[in-house]
Amino acid sequence: MAKHEELPIPIYNNLEPVYGGGSSLEEAQLRFNILKSKFKEFFGHTPQLFARSPGRVNLIGEHIDYEGYSVLPMAIRQDTIIAIRKNESEKVLRIANVNDKYSMCTYPADPIQELDLKNHKWGHYFICGYKGFHDYAKLKGVNVGEPVGLDVLVDGTVPTGSGLSSSAAFVCSSTIAIMAAFDVNFPKKEIAQVTCDCERHIGTQSGGMDQAISVMAKTGFAELIDFNPIRATDVQLPDGGTFVIGHSLAESQKAVTAATNYNNRVVECRLAAIVLAIKLGMKPAEAISKVKTLSDVEGLCVSFAGTKNSSDPVLAVKEYLKEEPYTAEEIEAVTGEKLTSFLNINASYLDVIKAAKQYKLHQRAAHVYSEAKRVYGFKDVVSSSLSDEEKLKKLGDLMNESHYSCSNLYECSCPELEELTKISRDNGAFGARLTGAGWGGCAVALVKESIVPQFILNLKEHYYQSRIDKGVIKKDDLGLYVFASKPSSGSAIFKF
Repeated sequence: MAKHEELPIPIYNNLEPVYGGGSSLEEAQLRFNILKSKFKEFFGHTPQLFARSPGRVNLIGEHIDYEGYSVLPMAIRQDTIIAIRKNESEKVLRIANVNDKYSMCTYPADPIQELDLKNHKWGHYFICGYKGFHDYAKLKGVNVGEPVGLDVLVDGTVPTGSGLSSSAAFVCSSTIAIMAAFDVNFPKKEIAQVTCDCERHIGTQSGGMDQAISVMAKTGFAELIDFNPIRATDVQLPDGGTFVIGHSLAESQKAVTAATNYNNRVVECRLAAIVLAIKLGMKPAEAISKVKTLSDVEGLCVSFAGTKNSSDPVLAVKEYLKEEPYTAEEIEAVTGEKLTSFLNINASYLDVIKAAKQYKLHQRAAHVYSEAKRVYGFKDVVSSSLSDEEKLKKLGDLMNESHYSCSNLYECSCPELEELTKISRDNGAFGARLTGAGWGGCAVALVKESIVPQFILNLKEHYYQSRIDKGVIKKDDLGLYVFASKPSSGSAIFKF
């Protein structure tokens, strides 16, 4: 039997396989009916087909995918649906949105067009998928003929700026819709890679987790995602637990604060890896040229730990990286080379060096190694013979440890996330942690299924009410900011 990730994107003629039964099915049917009639209103004909891809929440494994380590996300029920039709008579791409706040974007039907990144438009995400699909079809020798016009209507329910991967849901559903419109279907793992690569047309360097889970998710399962090559292993969560996702309402501006936050951590991890490699016996020139991530020196760290009857790479961090922050000069004394000379491979790294006064190598490395271990700890608990109740408790402990590490060692939390995770624990969550890049965005809590309605009411009272009173959010919109989700299914194509 073909592995899950080697299968093509499923094509359905009804909504039930994705949206289940009952009220969620009725809600989905209503959404698709509205989408269809709006499409006709905008473009004068009905769509050829629909594609959908979900957002995701990362359950454990934060800030380690770009260090080469596995992560453990699940898809959420919120998704992006795209209705599409080829339009032979018009040589343009017309991209409209169900939400009035996004006005129609028009682009030429040209797969090699460059995006004007200085003039950011929401439709750019669709063009990422458009370019990505055409590049890949060409690479695979699939002839899709001359470029034709496309009429496109988008309906997304993943909250933007929340760290739940609204952009990946949009890029994945776009790529799949275009692919289906041209009557092509590639295996899931290839689409996961293509969509990860094509988001760089818009300037984000992502680790690939968001696209992989959006494309490969299965109902009822979280997925352990490994990289290089991308593969997904099903992780069946214990019965009786549900995840509640709450937005802290602090927007995570990843692109704006990159030099001091996200990219700064990428650089600190790289420097920690190089310094560790040198202290563990590698020649400086070799370490600088070969060591890119902390996973590259894990073997050396584990060998060192072996001399102390352990296999924990954190022992090497404790031995060889001091807890006080390093200055650039101190790191240069170890490497024998200026930071600006060996980090000039990437303009964003140079921005980090300009902005940084010091580098916390010990803390960042300790977080990455311990968090990578927690991901496998999480998977081991799930497949153990413990009772469901004991499993839920242990998973909660791992989530709490992960949050503590993100907050204290990686320093990617913020006051709002601290408050929200504490209120979650105080109101009966087994565990709660920030999810996504942090510095704002969402928290995820593992909660006993039977207390979910009460738990959400408690969050409303202790966290959201004061923000509703201040006018930060409207009371009627609360369901967009705090909701329960079980693992939902991945990308799909619908032809009715």
